[in-house]
Amino acid sequence: MTTTAPRPLVIGGLAAGTINPVGQTLALTERSLRGMLRQGEFVLGIVAPVMLTICFYVPLRSIFDAFPGVNYAQFLMPVILLQSVGFVATSAAMRAATDGSAGITDRLRSMPVNAVIPMFARLVANAILLVISLFWAVVSGLVIGWRPEHGLFYMAGFLGVAFVVGLLLALGADAIGVVASNPEATSQALALPQLILGMLSTGFVPEASFPEWIRPFARNQPISQFTELMRAFDNGRVTWDVAQAPLIWAGSVAALAVAGGAYVIVRGARR
Repeated sequence: MTTTAPRPLVIGGLAAGTINPVGQTLALTERSLRGMLRQGEFVLGIVAPVMLTICFYVPLRSIFDAFPGVNYAQFLMPVILLQSVGFVATSAAMRAATDGSAGITDRLRSMPVNAVIPMFARLVANAILLVISLFWAVVSGLVIGWRPEHGLFYMAGFLGVAFVVGLLLALGADAIGVVASNPEATSQALALPQLILGMLSTGFVPEASFPEWIRPFARNQPISQFTELMRAFDNGRVTWDVAQAPLIWAGSVAALAVAGGAYVIVRGARR
C-alpha cells in the first residue's frame, strides 16, 4: 500500500519546511500586498489624499483672505502629505491587528521564520502604500496650485521628510497592532491622537489664528514642527534652527518605533 506524504503548511506561499530569509520576506510581502489589494487599501491610498485636499483647501482658503500674498495651496501642502502618511500608519496598525486576531501572527511564530521577517515584510508593503499615497497627495497639490519652486534638492527634502515620518509612524503603528491584536481598539487608539494633533497644528492655519493660551502647544507639537521643516524645504530656506526641533521629534518617534518593534520581535522569538 502506498502512502502520500502530507502537504506542507503554506501561508502566503511560505512553506513550513522552507528556511530562506529572502524567499520568506518576498512571500510575506506579497501576501501583505495581496491583502491590501483585496481590502481596497490601494484605492484608499489614492482617494484619501485627494479627499483631504478637497475637504481642507475648499473651506479653509477663505481664511487666508486676511493674509495678503500667501498662497494657501503652498501653505497647506505639507500637512496634506502628513495626513496622508497618517492614513498609511493607521492601515498598517489595522492590518497587523487583523493578522493577530485571525491567528496568522501566532501561526507564523510556530514556523521556521525569523521573528524579524514578518515585521520587515509588512514594513516593505507599508512603504509601497506610502509611496502611492504621497504620489497622489503631490498630484492633488499640483491641481490646487502648489508648485515646487526651488529645485530638485529642496523637492527631495520636502518629500523625504514626509516619507521618513511616514515610515517611522508605520513601524510604530505596526507594533501597536501586533500587541493589541484588536482592530477596533487599535483604530480608536490611533484615530484620536491624529485628530487632535492635526487640527491643533499650524498645518491648516497660521499660529496667530489660535487663541493665545494654546499657541505654545500648537507651535511646538510634532505635526507643526514637521510641517514647518517641510515648508522650509518648500521655500528653499532650510536652517539648523528650523531643523533642530523636528529632528528631535523624529528621533523620539524613531526610538519609540524601534523599541516597539524590538519588543514585538523579542516576544515573537520567545514563543
